[in-house]
Amino acid sequence: MRLSDDRISHLAHLVSDAVWKDDLADWKDDNRALAEIKRVITHFLRAEDEADSAARAKIRSLSRDVPEGGREWDILYKKYFEEEAKKKGF
Repeated sequence: MRLSDDRISHLAHLVSDAVWKDDLADWKDDNRALAEIKRVITHFLRAEDEADSAARAKIRSLSRDVPEGGREWDILYKKYFEEEAKKKGF
């Protein structure tokens, strides 16, 4: 995962504050709400990392060498990443 626990916690606080400020939701237990927001962010980031790894593995498994950073690699990465993301529901 690319974000530390502190950064995820910071994001969770920002989301919580924004939801509260815009009166989009109301909760009685701030700690429980923050924990759930952190859980969702962490789940999303893990799924994104898994999709990234799977897309890179598919490119590496091709019979020809596709150098990273090239136009073809970028196109294949985007295609494979979107396929994997769709499988994971995001």
